[in-house]
Amino acid sequence: MRHFNITLLIIAIGFLFSSFCFENKGRKSIVGNLYSKENTNPENFIDSTSSATFSKSSLKTVQNSNPDSIKNETKPLKKEAYLLSRQYDKLQLALEKYEKIERKKLWKKIDIDSATFKDLKPFDSGVAVKQIRERLFIDGDLKKDSKSTIYNEELMAGVLNYKKRYGLALNYKLTLDHIKQMNEPISERIKTIQLNMERCRLIPENLINASDYIMVNIPSYRLLYVKNGHSEFTSDVFVGTKWSETEIFSSTMDKVVFSPYWNVPQSIIDNELKLNMASNKNYLEEHNMEWNGGKVRQKPGPKNSLGLVKFLFPNPFDIYMHDTPAKSLFQFEQRTFSHGCINIKEAKKLAHVILKDDADWPSEKIDLAMNGEIETTCILKNKIPIYIGYFTAWVSEDTGEVNFFSDVYEKDKEKEVDGSKNVVME
Repeated sequence: MRHFNITLLIIAIGFLFSSFCFENKGRKSIVGNLYSKENTNPENFIDSTSSATFSKSSLKTVQNSNPDSIKNETKPLKKEAYLLSRQYDKLQLALEKYEKIERKKLWKKIDIDSATFKDLKPFDSGVAVKQIRERLFIDGDLKKDSKSTIYNEELMAGVLNYKKRYGLALNYKLTLDHIKQMNEPISERIKTIQLNMERCRLIPENLINASDYIMVNIPSYRLLYVKNGHSEFTSDVFVGTKWSETEIFSSTMDKVVFSPYWNVPQSIIDNELKLNMASNKNYLEEHNMEWNGGKVRQKPGPKNSLGLVKFLFPNPFDIYMHDTPAKSLFQFEQRTFSHGCINIKEAKKLAHVILKDDADWPSEKIDLAMNGEIETTCILKNKIPIYIGYFTAWVSEDTGEVNFFSDVYEKDKEKEVDGSKNVVME
């Protein structure tokens, strides 16, 4: 009888062990499905055995990553879908890369004399060119390091990729500011990635696994519209000045307004318009403006400050997105020009994309409404979640490369709190 009990005990332990292994295997499968498209950019500085870790922080971010929630998905998303839940783990991969570069002391300073430095252009040569080439190779913008001291076509391609990742004007010139940026310590890159991983955890739950959403990233001056899990539309934008910042918040777009009036905020009337009207009695008429119930508004038309269309979403900051006649402002690298609203370079195209499946709004009707003399409002049948975010590090879904953007509002210097953990950028 004693031997029989021992046999039963051994069988029970074996059953428990096999159940535990099966459960772990199932969890790995789930994680693999959610995060299958990771950073595939070849790097010589990441161990071949390394892999993304699915941390407690990541679990908090991915609200719907358990088996039950996956079963309840009515429309399973494709692996290449733009799920915001994946950004945390993509940044974690980037963090591992940069930590390894730091450990191996591969991030070497580019030697220049600031007093005598002249902009580098294609086919220039020198030691600095060789050092820049090495840096772009380490950073992943070049596939190989030829050690050449000549700024050749190969390096030109690497410079373009670098500038694209850093949100810079796409040209081949390398200025002193560009070299100073490259010479920032890798420890700062690491801090930036860590801080933005924390910001990922603040993305609203309704957007975590959304297949349709609009996201504006303030530091990158870019708008992304994702529909059915795929990138449907992108556009450059410009945002609020440092003294009139664009706020960070989430909402739901519910209206598109064609040929809009611009109801001038009282602060602008008091601080700007009254001075202009005092010096020029015809100021309002010359700018297609009029008094309306004690307020000033600008009438619809091509010179309207809101352009031909605006996009509304409820929020306490009175912020919305709109077209703009000031297209020349999009040529600047740092685009902080507005009073807080988001100005879209391709606003007209965005309106067409949003309404392309609405039979009540064919393209001809949209164009007619945009160029009318009367304000026309379209109530969206399918409201679109929108998130105005602030990410100075972001991994591209298309390329798997990490992008770094200017800290335009200096928020990276502020304290970011994660329970008892503080991440502070000096």
